[in-house]
Amino acid sequence: MAKAKALTQEQHYNFFHSVEMSFDKAAQFTKWENGILEQIKACNAVYRIKFPVRVGDQIEVIEAYRVQHSHHKLPCKGGIRFSEEVNQDEVMALAALMTYKCAIVNVPFGGAKGGIKINPRNYSPFQLENITRRYTAELVKKNFIGPGIDVPAPDYGTGEREMSWILDTYMSLRPGEIDGYGCVTGKPVSQGGVRGRKEATGLGVFYGLRELCHVKEDMKRIGLEPGLEGKTVIVQGMGNVGYHAAKYFHEAGAKVICLIEWDGAIYNSKGLDPDAVLKYRNETGSIAGFPGSKNLKKNTDGLELECDILIPAALENVIHEENAPRIKAKIIGEAANGPLTPEADDILAKKGVIVVPDMFLNAGGVTVSYFEWLKNLSHVRYGRLGKRFDENMNIHILGQIEELTGKKVSEKERKFIAHGADEVDLVYSGLEETMITALHEVREKSLEHKKIKDMRTAAYVCAIDKVGAAYEQLGIFP
Repeated sequence: MAKAKALTQEQHYNFFHSVEMSFDKAAQFTKWENGILEQIKACNAVYRIKFPVRVGDQIEVIEAYRVQHSHHKLPCKGGIRFSEEVNQDEVMALAALMTYKCAIVNVPFGGAKGGIKINPRNYSPFQLENITRRYTAELVKKNFIGPGIDVPAPDYGTGEREMSWILDTYMSLRPGEIDGYGCVTGKPVSQGGVRGRKEATGLGVFYGLRELCHVKEDMKRIGLEPGLEGKTVIVQGMGNVGYHAAKYFHEAGAKVICLIEWDGAIYNSKGLDPDAVLKYRNETGSIAGFPGSKNLKKNTDGLELECDILIPAALENVIHEENAPRIKAKIIGEAANGPLTPEADDILAKKGVIVVPDMFLNAGGVTVSYFEWLKNLSHVRYGRLGKRFDENMNIHILGQIEELTGKKVSEKERKFIAHGADEVDLVYSGLEETMITALHEVREKSLEHKKIKDMRTAAYVCAIDKVGAAYEQLGIFP
């Protein structure tokens, strides 16, 4: 047990180094000089904060971070997590991944990340609000937050509630700033949030893997038929991302045969219904014992079951040098940040497993955050100006077709054809377009360079080339 804990701590400590290793592996396939590569790789600004907060009748000193990895495009963008595991190395690594992620999916932000070193379960909502507001005030003091500077978002341990507190604190300290609502994303819809944000990352995972499964050449190489119908899927993590990914695969006709949580894993070769499992967990507090499923001896055993698609959607470093040789999945979709170590990457590449990297696959969250930010800058809900015009035009065209043909469409089809796009339709459409376009850009990079053997390296090359082009075109100041 002690050895396993030491291994986890060592891997956790080396997270930023792991990102640098992947970067260096890809850099050899680019044209950029060493100076530009070093600038792309480096964290531009690291803000380490310690501030006092009164908790009950005690004063507690809170440790927190905000890292801005790249300023090649502004604002910077990245989530804020609340966790006792937060440290500078982790936040730097996640900020770097945000830079590359935004570049891959053509979202015009630099990468950033934040973290507060607390276990939110140990604090009351009132205490969490005080901590969040004080952290925001510290960011404002150093100009580390703002719609044109650095835009936080939810991450592990945070959500809409914390983003609302950040927004209110920022607007209190910056009264009259017309675009102030763009200082943070992941807000409730009533506070300038966008519809579709909650499910965005899981839906993006689904769109990315679905598109990969339609590429005949790639499926033939790993012995699978194109399409999702009947494919077996395992999802680790039933949080927001894992649940939504599992839900969309289930609805598309794939079989979700195993779901893994921190306190257990369940298996059914005929498939599990993620909605039913979630309902059961909400009622009982655990997925273990779900009717019709088999409980696995260890939750990590679920990672090693035979399947077509494995989706780690929980924590970092869950697939590593020790267990990678036993992984039987043909496709691994990294819904979490950094679920594979570099050593596991090498082992799986030799086995011919397609690993779809995190910095592409879980970019749905930042993509829809970008849409929310644009909504805040434009001060109008998506679909508000065009929805009714489109519906009226569609109804008119449909009526003309019915009159000319003498045939009537069914009420169900009439409703579908007449529908004008509202906000969630446009958000889903934009996310689908983003993930499909990015997947093919990454594939094209791997086809350009025959020596690139894995999608992660191709994704890094794609990101490095885009960031490098920005530095080349903008020049170096002064």
